[in-house]
Amino acid sequence: MKILLMGDASNYHATLAIGLRNLGHEVTVASNGSYWMETPRDIDLNRHESKIGGAILWARLNTLLAPKLKGYDVVQLSSPVFVDLRPHRVAKVFDKLRRDNGSVFLTALGTDSNYVTECLDPRSPIEYSEWSLWGRTTPYRLANPDFVSRWQAKPLSDLCRKIYSEVDGVVSALYEYDVACRRLVEPDRLCYGGLPINLERPVPLGRPLGEGKIRLFLGRHKSRLFEKGTDVLEKVGREVQSADPANFTFDIVENLPYREYLSRLRGADIVFDQLYSYTPATNALLAMSTGQVAVSGGEEAFYRFIGEERLRPVINAVPGREQALVERLLSFASHRGELNALGRQGREFVKKHHDVNLVAGRFVRFWERRLNAR
Repeated sequence: MKILLMGDASNYHATLAIGLRNLGHEVTVASNGSYWMETPRDIDLNRHESKIGGAILWARLNTLLAPKLKGYDVVQLSSPVFVDLRPHRVAKVFDKLRRDNGSVFLTALGTDSNYVTECLDPRSPIEYSEWSLWGRTTPYRLANPDFVSRWQAKPLSDLCRKIYSEVDGVVSALYEYDVACRRLVEPDRLCYGGLPINLERPVPLGRPLGEGKIRLFLGRHKSRLFEKGTDVLEKVGREVQSADPANFTFDIVENLPYREYLSRLRGADIVFDQLYSYTPATNALLAMSTGQVAVSGGEEAFYRFIGEERLRPVINAVPGREQALVERLLSFASHRGELNALGRQGREFVKKHHDVNLVAGRFVRFWERRLNAR
């Protein structure tokens, strides 16, 4: 098939493209490079940082880029807001993509109006998130009081409902997003894809974990400290290092381009990913793919969802239980064999559930099933 991956976040579509190409498909990635990450793309959709940046991008989409965004068998959108434009203009781009291509699908890959509504619903099985902690307001929501109202306001909520209802199908990237999608998407139009990880790069570390001091690592973006809970994880890392400086170091990096980030990541033994998650996200899986250990979401609900009964490689970070996390990390100073066992489990887990070719195959089978059902 000829495939257009429109938009990206955390290198998801750029990595998915590798798997699709490995399976013999022709793939074009059109994105803004995931902002500061500068991830690979074939068509640049970056918005200029100026008052007329939106107008320039809108003009490019309707002139120079228009011929490059038509004639595909499948278009896969990264989110309902897949380009950096106002909602009414995103809707027009969406309508044009539907007219000019064979089919359009959505990747449920990040925050949107539907996900925020799910997280705020007291009946939801998602009991904690960046928006709500067991019904209580989170630090992220307190620091950004207008975010919820913006996502739930008519322009964005209408766009979200339009795209969810009019795409040919939705592929969820995480367990939490799959739960949220069930609010709007019929079971036959929904598929779990997972996060694609290219196991050929980066390669395994080739060294035991915890040789000398155990190296803790936290990579973050300055504007997203509360969203991912990295402010809390930073306190955990600092407390561990302070409690046992003879056995632990703690490295923090901020706002690095993707390639530089991966280089720094390789020096770690234990990688902090995020706090408000049931599921290990991209940072965690990248670390696990090389044999490192991740602190991230690892709830039993997620393992049951993917049918995993044996492997439990993630150090589950639960909001409000930071002291237990500190004690668990400190225990590795005298149990380094357990640290390495988790590292081996992690790579096995990524191979079993997140290999880029495996995830790409899920997308292809879902596309074919939906297209055959027309």
